[in-house]
Amino acid sequence: MAVPSGMGTPGTRGVAVPPGLGTPGTLGMAKRHACGVFLSRTEVGVLAKQYVERGLLVPDHVITRVVTAELEKRQGQAWLLDGFPRTLGQAKALDRICEPDLVISLHVPFETLKDRLSARWVHPASGRVYNMDFNPPHVHGLDDLTGEPLVQREDDRPEAVAARLRKYKDAVKPVIELYRSRGVLHSFSGTETNKIWPYVYALLCHRIPPVHAEEEN
Repeated sequence: MAVPSGMGTPGTRGVAVPPGLGTPGTLGMAKRHACGVFLSRTEVGVLAKQYVERGLLVPDHVITRVVTAELEKRQGQAWLLDGFPRTLGQAKALDRICEPDLVISLHVPFETLKDRLSARWVHPASGRVYNMDFNPPHVHGLDDLTGEPLVQREDDRPEAVAARLRKYKDAVKPVIELYRSRGVLHSFSGTETNKIWPYVYALLCHRIPPVHAEEEN
């Protein structure tokens, strides 16, 4: 399953696995697990880490390699991707491993996304993300775990966010059309996670087959 929006998605609250769908190890968030590759000594991990530590966006082709490498290890398992694929190239790379059987697109107003992203600050060394509106650090400007300074990425400044959102909209449009043509796309609209999430959760409960206990072990 894939959630291609990636900007203010219910995935930011964590995924509550519906009853009968197995443990997080079974319904793995592959993109989150793949982040562990950043700290590893693999070639792609070292490459991705260089961008993360500088507070930069990891390029499309690097993210694709990280995610697909993780999914190849999970052949035969159920998985959930949050914010991937975002481009047609990523969608085609994903197809070479497995075609998603459920895709969720979340429509959030432009201004809401711009305000939300502009309030985002990160801890460069770990990639931990804070939002000054709804997920602020305990001490303003400092990482909760290390006490080190937080930074705002250049692409999270308001003017950069506006340009980035326009670019994102153009890039993701063919991805949306691709999954709509396959009959696997489900769209939701709103501005608040707590209001959108119950509908997404109900869809997951209805569409994803239960995992039996013996399959989890």
